[in-house]
Amino acid sequence: MDAIALSWVATAYILASALFLVPFGKIADIYGRKKIFLCGLAVFGAASFVMTLVATEQQMIGVRVLQGIGAAMIFGTSVAILTAVYPPGERGKALGIYITSVYLGLTVGPFAGGILTDIFGWQTIFYLNIPIAIGAIALVLWKLKGEWAECAGEHFDLTGSLIYSIGLVALMYGFSVLPALYGGALVAAGIGFLVFFVWFELRQASPVLDMKLFSKSRIFTFSSLAALINYAATYAIAFLLSLDLQYTKGFSAEHAGFIIVAAPFVQMLVSPFAGRLSDRYDSQVISSVGMGLTALGLFLFVFLTAATPLWYIVAVLMILGLGFGLFSSPNTNAIMSAVEKRYYGVASGSTGRSASSARCSRWVSQ
Repeated sequence: MDAIALSWVATAYILASALFLVPFGKIADIYGRKKIFLCGLAVFGAASFVMTLVATEQQMIGVRVLQGIGAAMIFGTSVAILTAVYPPGERGKALGIYITSVYLGLTVGPFAGGILTDIFGWQTIFYLNIPIAIGAIALVLWKLKGEWAECAGEHFDLTGSLIYSIGLVALMYGFSVLPALYGGALVAAGIGFLVFFVWFELRQASPVLDMKLFSKSRIFTFSSLAALINYAATYAIAFLLSLDLQYTKGFSAEHAGFIIVAAPFVQMLVSPFAGRLSDRYDSQVISSVGMGLTALGLFLFVFLTAATPLWYIVAVLMILGLGFGLFSSPNTNAIMSAVEKRYYGVASGSTGRSASSARCSRWVSQ
């Protein structure tokens, strides 16, 4: 595969997950979050198996789209299920454990994937997803009792979902090809579609994304905006820093990975503690401290040069990890606690959409 086709292996997954997060969040509110979560696990597991059978790059990219759809079904409902199951006094703790598991995966996954690929081949990392998906499905059926569908009986807003998807694709792809003239045109078109989406949704009885959520709750609005800003500002760090470590400082890809993992490792340690704190104290204060530490870490990286010592880079990454950890679970707790139960799926999809938009920032940097 050439470089452009290779980039689409990641891009197809990112785009699909970003496009379907909010629609599947609403579908889950209507038809049941547990059902959509199970379907997502099944789709992701099945797509992982099919990935091992692909013969062409087009097939691989197509299957990655299916994986992205499955991921959207999983991450568009997981936080909503946790929020529904745990009462407010224990919700931050649960979300902290959830975010810890996410960053444990981000810490272990690249190394485990690299080792498996080197020894057994790239198909192995997709084979491994199959028993994980089956095990998760079995655990959900065994342990997760009940169903949550507070919007049962409402119609799904298919037209609004299509407008949202077209606008998001145009905006994301347009940013990726700037400063080309057609890139600017696509960005403008994407913004236009999203503005039209807001106008359209305000006039729907059952919108896919109820815009009144943003006008009713300042906490939901500004916490969601904070998540978007935080993730978008920091998600490209790993990609850019890995290039600097390899091409400027001469580290191997493996050693660069060991260095960069300092940030998610610290976040993994801090997130459960931060989640518990958000159950007792104001989530906004804890999240703001985390955002401040993240801003400090970004500021310190401004002075990165070819002569910067390794201890400085690791120290800044640990500051960033501490900031991420103090921000993520309390901010998610604030978002989910600011909406009614019937909007949990949409709110969960919105938090996932912020992270997906951040992934797109890394794509733009590439």
